[in-house]
Amino acid sequence: GGRSTEAARASPAAAPAAAPAPGAAAPARGRNAAPPSPEQVAAQQASAEALRKWRLSAPMSRLKEFRKKWSRAGVAIQIVKFDWISPLPSDDILEYCFEMAKALGARAISTEVPLARMDDTKRLGEVADKHKIWVGYHGHAAVNAAVWERAFSYAKYNGANLDLGHFVAGNNTSPIPFMKQHHDRITHMHVKDRKLQNGPNVPFGQGDTPIKEALQLLRDNKWKIQATVEFEYPVPAGSDRMTEIAKCVEYCKSCLIS
Repeated sequence: GGRSTEAARASPAAAPAAAPAPGAAAPARGRNAAPPSPEQVAAQQASAEALRKWRLSAPMSRLKEFRKKWSRAGVAIQIVKFDWISPLPSDDILEYCFEMAKALGARAISTEVPLARMDDTKRLGEVADKHKIWVGYHGHAAVNAAVWERAFSYAKYNGANLDLGHFVAGNNTSPIPFMKQHHDRITHMHVKDRKLQNGPNVPFGQGDTPIKEALQLLRDNKWKIQATVEFEYPVPAGSDRMTEIAKCVEYCKSCLIS
């Protein structure tokens, strides 16, 4: 089979904000600023509507062409990342995002866990169930098993983008029990090595993250969970990023052949 990739932030929902309408003064900022004038409010609304239409304007045919290009190169797009900022976008934009993921051939969407607005996972889950496209919620050190399990309770297609290093550093325990219990909900994993007690990122094999055990679980159980190297430790003196990433890949290979 071909290589696979997690498509990085190719989302119309992550586009830069449109500029204010020509001639419209930007509303004043600050605690004591006067409220915006009716003209400024109207300009902001027009700008937001223009941005919404722009986000929905790319035809699916273009996305399918993009998919074919990467397929010919032997790369399968499995995950599409959307950097949604809470509150979530409007229903039509959400629908477009899921249709976009489908057109690209992805089986899942990835986004951050909305810790401050967990009800967003209910709304996203409803759309995910409708399209039968997974949402893998990515968790940093503040996310524990209970957070993901709450999202799981809302929808069949709510899943987890399990970051092994963040889990170890934030929860001070191994992610292996979570993997065994919820492997059918894990869309993909970020592989990096960190120390316990919110410790730093370190070269693979030097931290407390059970990378070898996690990868061998995938291998031995044939779980369909994509494992992606996430390079985050500081580049050592005398080396460079690509050299270090190659070392990470070799470390993972050694875990799988042992």
